[in-house]
Amino acid sequence: MNNLFTDEQLVDLLQQGNEKAFGEIYNRYWYKLFGVAYHQTGTKEEAEELVHDVFESLWNKREQNNIRHLSSYLVVSVKNLTINYIKSQITQRKYQEYLIFHEIQQSNSTDEIVRFDDLATAVEQAMKKLPEKTSEVFKMSRFENQSVKDIARQLNISEKGVEYHITQSLKVLKEHLKVYHTDN
Repeated sequence: MNNLFTDEQLVDLLQQGNEKAFGEIYNRYWYKLFGVAYHQTGTKEEAEELVHDVFESLWNKREQNNIRHLSSYLVVSVKNLTINYIKSQITQRKYQEYLIFHEIQQSNSTDEIVRFDDLATAVEQAMKKLPEKTSEVFKMSRFENQSVKDIARQLNISEKGVEYHITQSLKVLKEHLKVYHTDN
């Protein structure tokens, strides 16, 4: 087929299933469509695939298409496919970022749970090293949030005695738990 056919004539022949007309359209517009797709995607492989998809759709829908301006139809088709491709890439990238973030967050969350459990175990072990009265004062102060005055009254010791036991507890715990200290 030669370039003597107009786009309108080629479309008519294409709708009749004329493969030579399709080949002429392909040869006439491939490079133009490739340029449009390449300009948008920036990759040769993706541009070629998008142009291929446009021509495949043109052939598969040749009988249903009502094409008035072939050049415009093809350019709009490749632009639409390119836009859909870019949207899918953005969506896919966002989804991958979400998965990575979620995995990191999950990993950190799991690590934090393990560290917290380890820390709780270490606190329990340190508490066992304290004298009974000192341990009891510390639990009332830190775990039950009781005031020094209330602890002193309940245990029938002076407020200074309560403060002493709390200070002793904190020294032992600080020494025993220094491996869990971070500068963060």
